[in-house]
Amino acid sequence: MHISQLVKQRLQDALTTCPITASLESLDSYASMVRPTTDPKFGDYQVNCAMPLAKLVGSNPREVAAGLVDALQVADLCKPPEIAGPGFINLTLTDEFLQDQMLRMLADPRCGVPESENPKRIIVDFSSPNVAKPMHVGHIRSTVIGDCLARTLQFLGHQVITDNHLGDWGTQFGIIIYGYKHFGDVAVVRENPVAELSTLYRRVHQLMGYHSAKKSIAKLESEIQALSDEHHSALSAADAADGADAKKKRKAADGLVKKRKAAEAKLEEAREKIDAVEQDAELLALAKQHVDIGQQVLIETSKLHSGDPENLALWNEFLPFCKDEINRVYDRLNVTFDHVLGESFYHPMLQDVVDELKQRGLAKLSDDAVCVFLPEFDAPMIVQKRDGAFLYATTDIATLRYRLTEFNPDEILYVVDTRQGEHFDKLFAVARLIGMDQVKLVHVNFGTVLGDDGKPMKTRSGSLIGLESLLDDAVAAAYKEACDPDRLAKMDPPMDEPERREVADVIGIAAIKYADLGHERTSDYKFNLDKMVALNGNTATYAQYSYARTVGILQKNETDEESVADRMARDRFTITHPAERALSLALLRFEEALQSVYQDYAPNHLVEYVYSLAETFSKFNDQCHVLKAESEAIQTTRLALVTMTKRVLKQALELLGIRVVRRM
Repeated sequence: MHISQLVKQRLQDALTTCPITASLESLDSYASMVRPTTDPKFGDYQVNCAMPLAKLVGSNPREVAAGLVDALQVADLCKPPEIAGPGFINLTLTDEFLQDQMLRMLADPRCGVPESENPKRIIVDFSSPNVAKPMHVGHIRSTVIGDCLARTLQFLGHQVITDNHLGDWGTQFGIIIYGYKHFGDVAVVRENPVAELSTLYRRVHQLMGYHSAKKSIAKLESEIQALSDEHHSALSAADAADGADAKKKRKAADGLVKKRKAAEAKLEEAREKIDAVEQDAELLALAKQHVDIGQQVLIETSKLHSGDPENLALWNEFLPFCKDEINRVYDRLNVTFDHVLGESFYHPMLQDVVDELKQRGLAKLSDDAVCVFLPEFDAPMIVQKRDGAFLYATTDIATLRYRLTEFNPDEILYVVDTRQGEHFDKLFAVARLIGMDQVKLVHVNFGTVLGDDGKPMKTRSGSLIGLESLLDDAVAAAYKEACDPDRLAKMDPPMDEPERREVADVIGIAAIKYADLGHERTSDYKFNLDKMVALNGNTATYAQYSYARTVGILQKNETDEESVADRMARDRFTITHPAERALSLALLRFEEALQSVYQDYAPNHLVEYVYSLAETFSKFNDQCHVLKAESEAIQTTRLALVTMTKRVLKQALELLGIRVVRRM
């Protein structure tokens, strides 16, 4: 039940019939100013549009509020509306309305959430790792955010198509091929292909990084010195200026400090890469032998793209092993895709893309590269390099064309990190220019996972932490937290070791997913495993424990969902305690949470709902005894509330991609 939407519809009607506001245009934004209250003493919902409307009509906000209350037809939902403060309209739902809605919810296998009357066909493009190397911590956000959005949109009734656009054709395979040819052992690769290919990738990548860092040192030092000099000059100019001009110049000086610090961070990172190689005699010897390794990797990649038989054979040999590696991680995360179409699938289409852009007059040669110049951007979109190689932009245009032809979507969501923002801005701009604007294109961007130092989370060697290793650590931490011997000693029957391991696996992986999804999507966040697996606070573990408590209560009362439904047919749902009312209202807000996830592409809204529901249930459980209820009718109502909390928590966690356990 989307109560907020129902109230907004009634408010819209009131705005068009109220004499004070009826003559105004564009009232939709005011009708949307309905919010759940944060304190029950102000009712359940609050209407906040009287103040801005009063400015438009030149009236007192309380007079506007009174006029809206007179026109507002909500007697079937609410008690008489109350006006508070400067013009807030407070609405309190009647117990009769809540009771009727809870009865409908209990009888509905979809927990009171109807399917969309106007379903859309939506493609969700997410995860998209480069398959020639193990998945790392940087892949977790796209994977779990995309999976949650896909699950939620599908549950809301939309036709969702998920696509994992694998990086299976780029420079990363040139790295592996070069590593295999120069450092590989055929027998070792055949015996343990996944581990050995990963080792070869890391070795070549590290050597490439070393030589690139060596070349960058002088340039970075020069850049830092120039920024320091410019900063001193800017400060002197600010000191000599007055008023607003001085403030403006100081702001510019602060901007130079930020640029210098960014350059200093790059310099520090470059020196770390150099030290890591030069402190290892074997690696240093290899670095001296492979001075032009970066260029040679590009050559191997170019040979693959041009159909070189040897490189193509190696690619066909290595690709299945690389896919097995990432699929093992997806299995642990319980993430699946409808389609897995990598860059290699679109490679035959890329020349046609470039030719079309040329024919339309959108692309032209610049420094021997084919570029699309867009007036709103300083730099062009390069679609073909001077050596004939294509770029991500070319592939993405080809991918978009294929999706429009093959799937005819209404909307495409690209769940990709914020750093790719300009790339997608250019892609969407080009799509409009070539007539591919009949679909809604959305870059669902997100921030970075940080370590305790506030920097992108990495190992001591400077590489990004492997995702599978992270999952292992989470499961181990969950075992320690949730399978504490003192807690388990109270269980009847005892929890044996296989069940403990299963519980730890479910809780550990859920902890990482929930913590990631719980943060505002576009923000960076610090990774803290101890907090993630804690039994208290806004964690998956707490939510899963709340679910397990509902299971336990039903078991103690020797009943199940079907029996509760039978009892409800005899004993009407009747609210007799404030905690019952609060839990009923929380349950009925499930649809509101799901719609807000879609509206803002924000899984954190669902996480916030789950935590709020778990907290509300905990208070209900403390204040409203079920087994020793005052009467059989009251017990029936409370059992119904426990049953619905169980169902909603399970469904909500499932949409977050999180499994539950029956006890913990």
